[in-house]
Parts: sequence; structure tokens; C-alpha cells
Amino acid sequence: MKSQLCAKSLFAGLLVGLATPSIAQVSDQRVTDRDPDAVDVARTPLKDLNLAKDEIPPVLIDAASAPYSTQGLGRCRALIDEVRRLDAVLGPDLDVATDEEKNITAGKVAQSVVGGLIPFRGLLREATGAADRKRRFEQAILAGAVRRGFLKGIGQQRGCAFPGRPSRG
Repeated sequence: MKSQLCAKSLFAGLLVGLATPSIAQVSDQRVTDRDPDAVDVARTPLKDLNLAKDEIPPVLIDAASAPYSTQGLGRCRALIDEVRRLDAVLGPDLDVATDEEKNITAGKVAQSVVGGLIPFRGLLREATGAADRKRRFEQAILAGAVRRGFLKGIGQQRGCAFPGRPSRG
């Protein structure tokens, strides 16, 4: 009995530690098709309760606010730098993505299993605001992808080098 109580306390402490703001920092780390690690899997219930939050990277917030802006992009170097900033958070674009990056991994399966263990998960996510947060995050990712495609089109028109233009075409 005592060992069960100790294990429950340890698990609760781990969950609280994972929910701390130090993990939910705004960064320019990759946000798409990243293989979940053990921390991501453990945070799944906390995300469903809207206690652990992945913040939208600033480059995607900028993309969502002005996806078709060319301000400050008069030279190919500036355009290439902007595409690289988007690549850093979105991962490779369709013109260079490999089949390896689309595979199912153990981390993705584990995260799915943990999420499946939560009763009424969909309702819980709606009630806590986690579903709305995820929709905003996905909209920002879409805006970033649209902006990257737009910038590559501009780069191709201007004769810029890759990655400021599509790798082929």
C-alpha cells in the first residue's frame, strides 16, 4: 500500500513538473512532424487539460498576420533568410521532404495510445480550451506553409538561389 502511494506521489510530481512554464516556452524549434519523445508522451494528458501548452513560434505568428507581405524582402538574401526561418519551425518543404520523415514512429504510437486512454478526450479538450488552442496552432502552421510557398514563388520569379526558390521546377 505504501509503495503504491509513493508511486502515485512520484507520478503526480512528474506531471506537475512537466506542466511548468519552463517547458512551455516560445521557441523557434520545429513544430511539424517531429517525433514525440518520452516527455511529449507524458505531457499528452496535460495538453488535453490545457495545463501544458506549446506556444506558437514568433515566425508563424508573423506569417499568420501578413502571409503575402514582401516588406523588407527586396533582395534574395532577405528572402532566403525568411524561408530558412520558416524551414526551421516547419521542417522540410514538399520539394525536399523525404519518405523517411512521413513514417510512423514509436513516439507517435505511444502518444496516440496515451491519448486514447483518456475517457471523453474530445469533450475534455473542448471544455478546457485545448482543442481551440490546437486549432490556432494548426492555423499558424498553415499560414507559415502558405508564406513559405509564396516566398519561394517570389524567389523563383526573381531568380534567387535555393532555398529562396523551389528545389526543382
